[in-house]
Amino acid sequence: MNMLTQGNFNTNEVTMSSLEIVDFINEYRAKNESNPVQLRHADFMAKVPKVLGDKGLRNFSDTYIHHQNGQTYPCFKLPKREACLMAMSYSYELQAQIFDRMTAMEEALKAQKPVELSRMDLIQLALAAEQENIALKQHVAVLEPKAKGLDRIADCTNVLGIRESAKVLKVGQNQLVQYLIDHKVVYRDQHGKIQAYQKSVDQKLIHVVTSAPRLFESGEKVFTQVKLTQKLITRIAKWLEQGVAA
Repeated sequence: MNMLTQGNFNTNEVTMSSLEIVDFINEYRAKNESNPVQLRHADFMAKVPKVLGDKGLRNFSDTYIHHQNGQTYPCFKLPKREACLMAMSYSYELQAQIFDRMTAMEEALKAQKPVELSRMDLIQLALAAEQENIALKQHVAVLEPKAKGLDRIADCTNVLGIRESAKVLKVGQNQLVQYLIDHKVVYRDQHGKIQAYQKSVDQKLIHVVTSAPRLFESGEKVFTQVKLTQKLITRIAKWLEQGVAA
């Protein structure tokens, strides 16, 4: 088997070497012609500049190592358009066959390439995964027998705590808190606890969750926790995508 040795070509683009095209043409002739004429690679090489012009010589020249003597010889490595033009110079049927062959190669290449995700795509996937994880934990908590108190956990659909939000956004937790304070989304009360501005709640940027009651010596107490809505997380993610420091 002859081996291609060089050439500056786009690895994401489907190509056929002149050797492959010659073999393809000879196989087609052997199957479809009563007296097939064997096409020589040298004759094909000589025809390339006549069909493709000087551009073919400049842009598609390559070399290969002959499998028998180990010597290096010139060849061409042609993209789909140029390969079809060369095949058409022999027959329209060959052009159609080459076109179909290279189209199938393109589809195979697409199937092998992984899907490229933008930063926003990755953030949305991470957010969805984190929400599923939280929902699972909440479901387990509901199933656990409660010794005391009532279950008064507020609805947490599509919201994440500050720690989980920082993970999704790939920023530090303290950095995210400072960002929210600087942008008047939340504030720290006299005890240093993070609280939400009412406007943030009204705009559905922040969701305040009430915990199940806990018993202390002084009596039953409930606690609140600030959570970020998907609307706010998405807004911050877009700012980060645009290069705005959080």
